[in-house]
Amino acid sequence: MSSRIEDITDSITGSEVPNGAAAYAEDETEQREEGQETNSKLLHPRPSGFRKEPYYKKLKLEQSTRPASPYTLNPPIDSDGLSWPSIGARQRIDATSDETKGREQRIAAAVKTILSELGEDVSREGLLETPERYARAMLFFTKGYEDNIRDVIKRAVFEEDHDEMVIVKDIEIFSLCEHHLVPFFGNVHIAYIPNKKVLGLSKLARLAEMYSRRFQVQERLTKQIAMALSEILQPKGVAVVIEAKHMCMVSRGVQKTSAVTTTSCMLGCFRTQQKTRDEFLTLLARK
Repeated sequence: MSSRIEDITDSITGSEVPNGAAAYAEDETEQREEGQETNSKLLHPRPSGFRKEPYYKKLKLEQSTRPASPYTLNPPIDSDGLSWPSIGARQRIDATSDETKGREQRIAAAVKTILSELGEDVSREGLLETPERYARAMLFFTKGYEDNIRDVIKRAVFEEDHDEMVIVKDIEIFSLCEHHLVPFFGNVHIAYIPNKKVLGLSKLARLAEMYSRRFQVQERLTKQIAMALSEILQPKGVAVVIEAKHMCMVSRGVQKTSAVTTTSCMLGCFRTQQKTRDEFLTLLARK
């Protein structure tokens, strides 16, 4: 195409090409070369080992992102029975009644400051005891950090010659998004294929409750339930699916009230065998 353009421009101007036409011809040449390069990439893809740098690294965000999350670095269950406890979980467990009361008072004082900074009158009737109520509520919302696997499971692991899928669907969960400290809630579906051991069905719901009563992100919550169940029973496979609505997306931000987030974690044969995974998803779709 570049030679054709040069012929046309020469025929118009003679031996001398005006600057504008020459620039146009050069642009056409560059575009053709770029097009050839693009086509070359499509026809000759990069080697399988080639990894392009993720775009987020180009943003140069100032954040302390961990190289890996605690649930992949630490075992699911500590020697004392706690499961991925927060940094202060053991202090909360071992606290005396006076220390617990002092903790509530400090949280209440912080809430009172927040209300004041929002322009509210903390002495009016409706807000008079709100800081104390909020402190007790937050301690309840995060009580999952203090739960012990031994107390949750107790003696509900039984010998049973059953090697077919076990599913408990539509377990309600309520949790707090750790990014905005507002609720997300929905249903969790848990399945496993026993390996000579089965777990009392209510314990699956208690496991979900234990991990949801924390500051969470849905992706982590899904994986924690799956990994903990796998550690407890050592089954042939575990599958967990969570469907939830996030108030941080519904009541603020983009405000999409019908958006539902679905996450899954497949371990063992659910991950390696497509037929097993398909059976689980098919049964999950049945109402």
